[in-house]
Amino acid sequence: MRVRIHRGTREIGGSAVELERDGARLLLDLGLPLDGDPDDATVHPAIEGLAGGGDLLALVLSHGHLDHVGLAHLAGPDLPVALGAATHRILKAAAPFVPRPYLPQRAVEFSDGVPLTFGPFTVTPHLVDHSAYDAYALEVAAGDERLFYSGDLRGHGRKAALFERLVRCAPRGVDALLLEGSCLGRLDPQHTFPTESEIEASFVDLFADTPGLALVSASAQNIDRMVSLYRACKRTGRTLVIDLYAAEILRATGNPNIPQSHWPNVAVHVPHYQRVQIKRSGRFDLLEAHKAHRIYPEALAELAPRAALLFRPAMLRDLDRAACLTGARAVWSQWEGYLAQPRGQALQADLATHGIPLEHVHTSGHASVPDLQRFAAALAPRALVPIHTFAPERFPALFGPAVQLREDGEWWSLAA
Repeated sequence: MRVRIHRGTREIGGSAVELERDGARLLLDLGLPLDGDPDDATVHPAIEGLAGGGDLLALVLSHGHLDHVGLAHLAGPDLPVALGAATHRILKAAAPFVPRPYLPQRAVEFSDGVPLTFGPFTVTPHLVDHSAYDAYALEVAAGDERLFYSGDLRGHGRKAALFERLVRCAPRGVDALLLEGSCLGRLDPQHTFPTESEIEASFVDLFADTPGLALVSASAQNIDRMVSLYRACKRTGRTLVIDLYAAEILRATGNPNIPQSHWPNVAVHVPHYQRVQIKRSGRFDLLEAHKAHRIYPEALAELAPRAALLFRPAMLRDLDRAACLTGARAVWSQWEGYLAQPRGQALQADLATHGIPLEHVHTSGHASVPDLQRFAAALAPRALVPIHTFAPERFPALFGPAVQLREDGEWWSLAA
């Protein structure tokens, strides 16, 4: 089997891995660089056969984050695109709300541990703990050779048991492990991240100390965080107020253990910009499933001291008009680096104008170095190749002699 990492040997984002065996090819992920524009052809990897019909057999997506799927629209209608069943449902649920939705035209849905076959390649998805729901590591076998692609994973989320299972029951005889190293170079190698349960506890403390509305800026697709928010609201007697987009994403998980709009202590608020979206698209059916639990602006002021709102900057004007910001506190529950970007800076200025303090409560979607070391030791690959990292040069000292540094665009063989 030959391997080519198109992007990721020296950066986080834009992940794309091409495999070749016996004249057939397979693609793992097709992501957008972190600062990339999907219309910028200079960030499009040179991969033949994306239109379908040639020796490129399929595109397999590890999970739904843009740095792994943000260029998947380059795949033509004839190329099969394999992805987790829940990931597919979430992409469909998000489509009415995002400016450039992506839905594969020839979707092949997969699930944990069930192999897929594309020509000489057998792909076994392994469900992992990550901030994206329904995320997978991908084991690819061709003949007597095996490659293991970690995708994005961690061991400190609400699905940490999946990471421990993978360590405990790691595939053996792996020729090459493509291992993500998102945290390398940014943190002390011994640093560990807060668990999602500890994030929940931080929310409890902040909610108890907030006299007004708690504005929590978090991704609705970070399902672990939605669970933490709901549990913290329940523990502090608050109602979790979500918007229509979040309600649809939660419904799309298909998981009865994930908070839904009809659960106790949950309400749905439809901000002005989403009402405009619904009117323009005619998708009034989206409101139907949540109408019994909808809350209107005039009721927000009364509920505010007993509520936590899943917040986006575009909502601030609505909340101002609803006069529900007295005693409010904002919580940034995403990567702190976003606050240094222009939109983050504008949000901080707006909050300061309103006299709303801003706190930061978050944990990484990626594994700490100690967990990555445990994972690599369990797989004991013949070769370990860094990917999804800005610091590949740190790998040899942390993971030993099996490390092989590769370059973007370089073809190499598992047999080498």
